[in-house]
Amino acid sequence: MEEEDRIEESSRVRLRGRTFSGGGVNESRWVDGSEVDSESPPLSLFDDNEAKEGYGSLRRRLVKKPKRVDSFDVEAMEIAGAHGHHPKDISTWRTLALAFQTLGVVYGDMGTSPLYVFSDVFSKVKIESEVDILGALSLVMYTIALLPLVKYVFVVLKANDNGEGGTFALYSLICRYAKVNMLPNRQPADEQISSFRLKLPTPELERALSIKETLERRSSLKTLLLLLVLMGTSMVIGDGILTPAISVMSAVSGLQGAVKGFDTSGIQQFGTSKVGFSFAPALALWFFSLGSIGIYNLVKYDITVIKAVNPAYIYFFFKKNSKDAWSALGGCILCITGAEAMFADLGHFSVPAIQIAFTFVVFPCLLLAYMGQAAFLMKYPESSDRIFYDSVPESLFWPVFVIATLAAMIASQAMISATFSCVKQSMALGCFPRMKIIHTSRKLMGQIYIPVINWFLMIMCVVVVSIFRSTTDIANAYGIAEVGVMLVTTTLVTLVMLLIWQTNLFMALCFPLVFGSIELIYFSAVLSKVLEGGWLPLVFASFFLSVMYIWNYGSVLKYQSEVREKISMDFMLELGSTLGTVRTPGIGLLYNELVHGIPSIFGQFLLSLPAIHSTIVFVCIKYVPIPVVPQEERFLFRRVCPKDYHMFRCIARYGYKDIRKEDHHAFEQLLVQSLENFLRKEAQELALESGLQEMDLDSVSVSSRDYSTRDVPDNEELKVPLMLGTRSEEAETSNSEAASAALPSSIMSSEIDPSLEYELSALQEAIDSGFTYFLAHGDVRAKKNSFFLKKLVINYLYAFLRRNCRAGAANMSVPHMNILQVGMTYMV
Repeated sequence: MEEEDRIEESSRVRLRGRTFSGGGVNESRWVDGSEVDSESPPLSLFDDNEAKEGYGSLRRRLVKKPKRVDSFDVEAMEIAGAHGHHPKDISTWRTLALAFQTLGVVYGDMGTSPLYVFSDVFSKVKIESEVDILGALSLVMYTIALLPLVKYVFVVLKANDNGEGGTFALYSLICRYAKVNMLPNRQPADEQISSFRLKLPTPELERALSIKETLERRSSLKTLLLLLVLMGTSMVIGDGILTPAISVMSAVSGLQGAVKGFDTSGIQQFGTSKVGFSFAPALALWFFSLGSIGIYNLVKYDITVIKAVNPAYIYFFFKKNSKDAWSALGGCILCITGAEAMFADLGHFSVPAIQIAFTFVVFPCLLLAYMGQAAFLMKYPESSDRIFYDSVPESLFWPVFVIATLAAMIASQAMISATFSCVKQSMALGCFPRMKIIHTSRKLMGQIYIPVINWFLMIMCVVVVSIFRSTTDIANAYGIAEVGVMLVTTTLVTLVMLLIWQTNLFMALCFPLVFGSIELIYFSAVLSKVLEGGWLPLVFASFFLSVMYIWNYGSVLKYQSEVREKISMDFMLELGSTLGTVRTPGIGLLYNELVHGIPSIFGQFLLSLPAIHSTIVFVCIKYVPIPVVPQEERFLFRRVCPKDYHMFRCIARYGYKDIRKEDHHAFEQLLVQSLENFLRKEAQELALESGLQEMDLDSVSVSSRDYSTRDVPDNEELKVPLMLGTRSEEAETSNSEAASAALPSSIMSSEIDPSLEYELSALQEAIDSGFTYFLAHGDVRAKKNSFFLKKLVINYLYAFLRRNCRAGAANMSVPHMNILQVGMTYMV
C-alpha cells in the first residue's frame, strides 16, 4: 500500500516504451502520476538517443502532454468550474418557510425537554430555598445560551460540507484536505470534482501543513480519528433508541395524575409510532403553548425569577448543594437534547433557516417555559416530580397533553430519521455492513428508510422502557449519549479550524477550551450515573463501534489484498488480444473495487469460462468524501491494455448523500453513451497530437535552437492546450471547439479515423449481443501466521457480517438473469 500511496502522490512521470499493435500512432506523453499503474502500455516517439539530444523548448512543450482525458462524460472537464456548489440565493420568504419547517424536523427533541428537565434535576437536589430554584434555572438558561446558541448557531453550522452537516460531514472535510481515509482508493482525478474543492489555508499557515503531514504520516492518528467519528455516529444511533423512550414516556406521564391507576409501563408501543401528517404546524403549536404557559405562570406566580439571568446564582447553587449540585448537572444537560440535530439535519435546510428558527422561536419559547416552571415552583415546591403538567392551567390540561404527546412522537421520528441518515453515510464510506435502503421520496434524497435498523430501534426501545420503567433512569442514559456526540463534534470542528479554516490560533484554541471544558464537566456528571442507567448508551455505542470498525478493518484488508494480487500488465500482453481464450460478441461488466490495475478475479473468470466477451469493462463503484457528485462529473473512464484488447475501466463516483436509484438499463445506456464519447475524444486527441508532432519534426530539421527563441507568428496558436479538459494550475478549462479552431488546419484530420470507425462498429455489435455482469463471490480469511485476535475478527466476526449483509448483486442493482459469479478466497 505504501507503493500505491507513492504512486498517487508522485507528480509527473515520463513513460517510454514501444508501440504495440493496435495502439495507434507513436507518441511520447506526460501522464499524471496515477497512471503509472500502467493500465495502458507505455508509448514513445523517439528512441533513447534522440531523447538525450533534445530539440529545444518548443519541441518539449509540444511533446509534453498534460493529464489525459479520464472522464468518459466529456462535459465533466468542460463545466467543472461552472458547477460549483455555491450557496443558493434563497429569497427571504423561502428562508422563512424553511425556518418554519425546521420546527418539525430539527427542534422536536429539544422542544420536548421541558417535559422532564426540572423533574430530573430536583430528583437529585431537594428544594429547600429559592437558591435551589434560581440556581437550577440559571444553569438551564446559560446551558441553552452557550451550547446550542453560541456554539452551534454561530460556529458549528459554518463547518458544513457543501451544505451538509453531521459527524461524517466534518470527517469528509478532513479527508479531502488530508489523506486520512483508511481505504487507499483516492485518485488525483477526484480532486477535479467541482464540489471537492476547498478554500485551503494560505501557505503562511505552516501549522495546517504540519498537522496535515502528521496525520498522513502516522497511521495510529488515522485510526484514532476514524474511531472518534465512529464513536460519534454510535452515540447518535443510541439517541435514536433513547429519544422515543424518554420523550413519549414523559409526555404521557401526565396521565399518572389525571387518570387514577395509570402506569407508564404499558405504553411501550408508542415509542416507534410514526406521524403521517405535517410536523411543523404541530411543533409550532407546541412552542406557542410553551411560551404562553410560561408567560402565564410568570405573571401569576413569581415574576422575580427573571433575576436568574445573574450567573451568580449558579455559584450559590453549587456552594449550597456541592456534590448534589454536580449530580444534578446530569438532568440539566437534558435541556439541550437534540442540539446535535441542528447540525446533522442541515442538509435538508439552510444555515440561515436553522439560525432564524432557533434564535427567534425556539430559544425564547424554551426560556419562557423554564422560567414559568421556576415561578410555579417558587409557590409549590412539592410539585417538582410532575412540574410540567402541574404548572399547566387545569382547563388546558387535556389540549396540552394531546399536543405534548404529539410533539414527543414527532421528536422520536426525527431522531429515528437521523439514525437512518447516519447509517447510510456510514455505509457509503465503508464503515457499516450493506443493508437495504428504501427511498421514500422522489424529490428529497435524504428521506430514506432502512427496515433492519427500524426493527432494531423498535425492539431496543421496548427493551429500554421495560427495563427502566421511569424517565429518571432513561434520562441518565440519554445524557451520556448527548454529551458524547457534542464532545466528538467539538474535537472535529477544532481540527477543521486548525487544518482548513484560516482561523487565528488563539481563537481556534479558545473554542475547545471554552465549550470542551463545559461539555467535559457535564460528561463527568453523567458518567457518575453509569450504574443508574448510564451504562446503556455505553453498551449501545460499544456494540455499534465494534460492528463499524470490524467492517472497515476487514474491508481495508480485503482491498489491500486485491491490490497485491492484481494481474500484471506483462502477463496480459503475453496473453495477447484474445486473452488466451475465445472472444465472443457482447459486453462484460466486471464489478470490482480496484481503481488501478486488473483485479485477480478476472484471471479466475478466464480460467473458469470457455470464452470471454469481446468488450470488457471493469466497473468500480467508489464513494468519495463529498456529499454529492454532479451527474456530469460522476464517471471516469480509461483504456486498459492496447486498443485491440477492447478493455476499459469505468469508475462511477458517488457522494455519501447520493442515491443510486438507476436501474441496470439506465446504467447500461449511460455507460455505452459515455464509452462512445470517450472513444471519439481519444481519437480526436491522438489526431491532434499527431499533427503537432509532424509540425515539430519539420521545425527540428530547420533549427531547434533558433526556433525556440525566434518570434514565430504561430507561436501564440501553439500555446492552446493540446487536449480538451486540461487544467493548468493557473488557467481555467478551455473549450474544445475553441482549441481546435485556434490550431492550424494542417494538423486537423478532415476524415474520421478508420480505427475509430472499426472500434465503434465493434462496440455496437457487442451492445446488440447484450450485457453480462461478472461478480466475485469472495471469502476473506486471515493468513495462517496471523495473530489470534486478527483470526477471530476476520474469520468469524467479519465473515459473519459479510454473510448476513446485503449481497453484492442486490447492492450493485444488477439483473439476476445476467450474472456470472466465481468464488475466490482473499488471504489477508
